[in-house]
Amino acid sequence: MSQKIKAVIYDCDGVLFDSFEANYAFYHLILERFGKPAIDRGDHDTMRILHTYCNKDVLEYLFAGDDRMDEVRAFSASIDYRKLFPLMVMEQGLRETLDALKGRVELAICTNRASSMDMLLADFGLDGYFSCVMTAGRVKNPKPHPEPLFKVLEHYGLAPEEALFVGDSDVDRRAAQGAGVPFVAYRGELGCATRIDRHQDLLLLL
Repeated sequence: MSQKIKAVIYDCDGVLFDSFEANYAFYHLILERFGKPAIDRGDHDTMRILHTYCNKDVLEYLFAGDDRMDEVRAFSASIDYRKLFPLMVMEQGLRETLDALKGRVELAICTNRASSMDMLLADFGLDGYFSCVMTAGRVKNPKPHPEPLFKVLEHYGLAPEEALFVGDSDVDRRAAQGAGVPFVAYRGELGCATRIDRHQDLLLLL
């Protein structure tokens, strides 16, 4: 393993889990509650925003110009996301890869999820792997701003080049670029120099 890399930082949605159906169901509940039409699954721009941006930004996009924003936010905050966990699927090979990395590098998460992250990790038995979990609720500026990644680096006392960030979206790529952290694209069509299709491929990279 490269001596240079001391931490591997993971995005959550689309990297640790296939959370497509859970996220869709979450925002569908909110739109339905306020009498808005369901999201067309063929609307790629909206679907991309739904799965990559933080809750605050998604709601502002879906309810742009709506004067009920305070009500919308309150209702969103009242939804028990744990009920949607059964719709989430852990990515294949993830646990085996984390087992191989644990104790050799620091393991962290940098996600635009806010309040549901700790519960989600506990529910899937992954909470023992990550020593730093940076969520949108713990920063002023969520991804694509580099602040969350800077906070992870600060937590470990590392330079940007001593970490890797594994993400699946342009939001992740831009955050990594802004923080100067080497980026590894997990699947997707990001046109990045470094890309993996399976979690185990990360072990070969390191």
